[in-house]
Amino acid sequence: MNNEVTLKSLQQQIAQITSLLLTQKEVLTIEECCLYMGLSKAYLYKLTHFRQIPFYKPNGKKIYFKRTEINSWLLNNKSLSDEEMETAAANHVVGL
Repeated sequence: MNNEVTLKSLQQQIAQITSLLLTQKEVLTIEECCLYMGLSKAYLYKLTHFRQIPFYKPNGKKIYFKRTEINSWLLNNKSLSDEEMETAAANHVVGL
C-alpha cells in the first residue's frame, strides 16, 4: 500500500515537471502540444488537416508547433463579459 502511494506521488510529480518544461519550450511536437493544450492527438491532427491551427512541417514529415502561436490561437475569439458589452454598447451610442 505504501509503495502504491509513493508511486502515485512520483507520477504526479513527473507530470508537474513535464508540464513546467513544456511552458519553457519554444517549439513543440504534436505529443507535447496535445499535453500543453489538453487536446487529443486525433483532434489536433484534425485541426492541422483543415489548417485551423498554425503548424510547421519541415521536409513534409513531423508536425511542430510554435508555443507563442499556439497561445495566440488559444486566445482567439474572445467572448466579452456583460460589463464589456455594456461599455461597448454605451460607447457606440455616444459615438466614441
